[in-house]
Amino acid sequence: MEGLGMVVCGEAAPFSTALRSLVNNPRYSDVCFVVGQERQEVFAHRCLLACRCSFFQRLLGSEPGPRVPSPVVLSTVPAEAFLAVLEFLYTNSVKLHRHSVAVTFGLGALQERCIAFIEAHSQEALRTRGFLELSAPALLPLLRSDKLCVDEAELVRAARSWARVGAAVLEQPVAEVAAPVVRELRLALLAPAELSAVEEQNRREPFIPVEQIVEAWKCHALRRGDEARGAPCRRRRGTLPREHHRFLDLPFK
Repeated sequence: MEGLGMVVCGEAAPFSTALRSLVNNPRYSDVCFVVGQERQEVFAHRCLLACRCSFFQRLLGSEPGPRVPSPVVLSTVPAEAFLAVLEFLYTNSVKLHRHSVAVTFGLGALQERCIAFIEAHSQEALRTRGFLELSAPALLPLLRSDKLCVDEAELVRAARSWARVGAAVLEQPVAEVAAPVVRELRLALLAPAELSAVEEQNRREPFIPVEQIVEAWKCHALRRGDEARGAPCRRRRGTLPREHHRFLDLPFK
């Protein structure tokens, strides 16, 4: 019957293997990136990056004409994370490690997998340089997650370290760097002694808005009622039990 045809599908594995061999391969490469503080050269192919990712399409240009100068310098992106992104773009799969989940370039599917990886390996991930190099938009969904396997006290310390690094790099106050994400810290989960320590440290080095600390104390004072409900009081998967948690009505589900 004219007009009908048969779709022939080859095996996916050899195709993926062939494309993986092109990752960071100078052969046929037409764009070079200089990545990370170590200024590592990474070779890639413009047409593949542009058709797979809107970030690279904008960066490299989607219209015929003068090309973006090569090499393209991405000094704030860890080399291992960048290579993981390239592998995903070339093969549609990548094996994630705790050092390679820092950058996703807006790739929704990869971002979801990276967040799930960090949720399952929270304590290890928080101690990596990659965590300290996260952008605020990348850190925000992590701090909003109920599934982080880490206690809130450790998460507060990690967020403060992240803000200090950002403040040094951007030459801005710690509180200003932290402002886009710090509201996601659930201070009401801390015991009174821990909250007092955070408050005292905050006087010496402003990091958390004073009104946010006041709200946490309010949760302790009220113990019950609508004011003590919601995300600021909701336990995460890794939250360690404390005596006052018995008054919180929203355990992790």
